[in-house]
Amino acid sequence: MFKTVSDRVWAFDAEWIPDPVAGRLLYRLSPDKSDRKVIEHMWEQGGATDEDPYPYLKTVVCRIVSVSVVDRMKNKDGSVKLHLLTLPRDYTDPDQTSEKYIVCTFLTKIGKFMPQIVGFNSASADLKAFIQRAIVLGLQAKGFCTRPNKPWEGPDYFDSRNSEASIDLREVIGGWGKATPSLNEIATLSGIPGKMDVDGKQVAHLWLEGNLERIIQYNEFDALPTYLVWLRTAHFGGHFTTEQYNTEQQIVRDLIRAEIKNGKIHLSQYLKEWDRLKSYFNV
Repeated sequence: MFKTVSDRVWAFDAEWIPDPVAGRLLYRLSPDKSDRKVIEHMWEQGGATDEDPYPYLKTVVCRIVSVSVVDRMKNKDGSVKLHLLTLPRDYTDPDQTSEKYIVCTFLTKIGKFMPQIVGFNSASADLKAFIQRAIVLGLQAKGFCTRPNKPWEGPDYFDSRNSEASIDLREVIGGWGKATPSLNEIATLSGIPGKMDVDGKQVAHLWLEGNLERIIQYNEFDALPTYLVWLRTAHFGGHFTTEQYNTEQQIVRDLIRAEIKNGKIHLSQYLKEWDRLKSYFNV
């Protein structure tokens, strides 16, 4: 169980796909070979079977295409403000959709604001993907990489043993084998919407179809339950009273409604599912 809740918390989730550039380089494929054919070849080399045609590939050979963050900021007066932050902000802008922009912006902002970052399977997947791809892309993220001499002198995103700068909920609530739930399982059984209408294995196909907008929507659908499961786990650990926990959930609802008013109509689906689960569980 984590011991602390910082005044700035970022619950995040990232989406990535097999990188066609990596596939061409590692397997010496022709530059003329289509991205679809290259990705299919990467899956084949990664152990694709009839039962699992889209196997999980090493993060280093995958391209990060979006990241979404629920940003919780506690003000000096004790009030809490939430923001839903997503990269790319404009999926039609080639500069913003470049992997360099997404990875550099995300890690640079972490280094600047030093939030406590929270993910699900982030220690071995999402966070490592950002680190590996930043190195591959030749980026610098000095603030993110800065490590204090003593644990109490600042956040350390590379030392999960002595620092709580990075919280992996999967490690906190998981176990061995089938004792480890998926985000969808722990969320849904807690009355929190988990997976909606897109599965992670569909992301590469959506990207090949040029449907980055749908990927971003799916990404936000994953960032919200990551935050809400963190909130529920923090309540379990005594960081929030039951009254505070209920108030914090309402702040999330207010955030979603505000985002819908600002044009993110897809979040209406999330709110509707949350209401359905709330009615089902009577909570």
